Amino acid sequence: MIHAQHLTKTYEDLSRGVFVAVDRVTFTVGRGEIFGLLGPNGAGKTTVLRMLSTVLTPTGGIATVDGYDVARDPAEVRRRIGFVSNNTAIYDRMTAWEMVEYFGRLHGMPRKELNERLESLFDQLRMHEFRDVPGAKMSTGMKQKVSIARAMVHDPPVLIFDEATLGLDVLVARNLLEIIRRLRETGKCLIFSTHIMSEVERLCDRIAIMHRGRILDTGSLEELRERHGQTDFEELFFSLLSRHELSGWEEHPGESKSAQTGAAS
Repeated sequence: MIHAQHLTKTYEDLSRGVFVAVDRVTFTVGRGEIFGLLGPNGAGKTTVLRMLSTVLTPTGGIATVDGYDVARDPAEVRRRIGFVSNNTAIYDRMTAWEMVEYFGRLHGMPRKELNERLESLFDQLRMHEFRDVPGAKMSTGMKQKVSIARAMVHDPPVLIFDEATLGLDVLVARNLLEIIRRLRETGKCLIFSTHIMSEVERLCDRIAIMHRGRILDTGSLEELRERHGQTDFEELFFSLLSRHELSGWEEHPGESKSAQTGAAS
């Protein structure tokens, strides 16, 4: 469903010259799989996801979603993706139902099909109790559910969650993770970006650890633990970041043996 190969994004910086935000990132994600992008703030996770969702154009490399190139076929890619972040804007004067309906109409859904889809989504996400509540009066949890519903309204095969639990209380975040698990069971292809290690441990089938725009290693939790001889994932994460900091990035992570092994899994 998703294939990224040597995906790169650079920016011109007047003081520093060329700034490399994402450096030759390579990974694949299949149907019925949750792929976690784990890394500290500024690691390049959001930039990768914005390229996959056609908000940003890659400087180099390729990325395809369901066979469509993000640079050559952006409209087709957008039809196949739903994007959820922690700061998606909610219109104060529109109700939950009106907002999700509006995005369905933007996707060109016929009215009858859209109404059936709205009823199904509001059942699935338990949103009927606040379907007529305007955005200005919604709680944080309500707003997040609206964001998820409008990302799912056109029933895309690929869903991207970018730091979607940031700022949520424990109960709302837990509910969101359960929703993502259920989406995997329906065969969706999911990318889940976070800097919270416990979330990827509980949720993701495979994980890519990012730092400074690069993937340091990728694989299942079991594969990463075995490869690095570390059972504590938090220690594994910090030791991996520290080791690459000390090495001065002499080895390109995208070409390292461990990264190649993880990408092939």
